[in-house]
Amino acid sequence: MPTGRVLQVAESGEVDPAARWFAKWGLVVRAGAEVDLLVAPGWEGRARIAWGPSAAPAATVHVSACAPAAGKGQWLAFAGGTWVARAACVPLLVRSGGRQAEVRLAVGAPCDDADGP
Repeated sequence: MPTGRVLQVAESGEVDPAARWFAKWGLVVRAGAEVDLLVAPGWEGRARIAWGPSAAPAATVHVSACAPAAGKGQWLAFAGGTWVARAACVPLLVRSGGRQAEVRLAVGAPCDDADGP
């Protein structure tokens, strides 16, 4: 996840007020891993996420465990990103393998130590 920089946003054209601005970034998942990504509680009305060719902006995304293709690398890449109502430091929850972590994304605005949901 791109946590070391501010993601550039552009107007999305979405009618959902929580998805007015879009920051494009790719999601990379290890082949065979099952991952759930969620907009953190309290942010559901302000941010959306999605990856894949026909994915719609949502508060949660599930990536099913996919085996690596023969002769291909051990990582799978998906195009998509984060939508926001306005530029913000957006907390996302990542769950995989019985573990959970919170990741803060600078979507159009920097994250600093004082930021919170």
